[in-house]
Amino acid sequence: MSGTLKIMLRKSIIGRPEKHRRTVESLGLKKLNRPVVLKDTPLVRGMVQKVSHLLKVEESADGAK
Repeated sequence: MSGTLKIMLRKSIIGRPEKHRRTVESLGLKKLNRPVVLKDTPLVRGMVQKVSHLLKVEESADGAK
């Protein structure tokens, strides 16, 4: 797991459980369709998996710098 993840909030968190809201907030997502780029770590992967039904995720390898 190396590289980055580009994560976008695709669905609203209105009416979602409090755990899901806090997870989305922890990922740094504030508004719909605004991308956030995070390092690909097991912690981030776990949070993404928990609220995957609300997100769009793209992987990118940082091999070519």
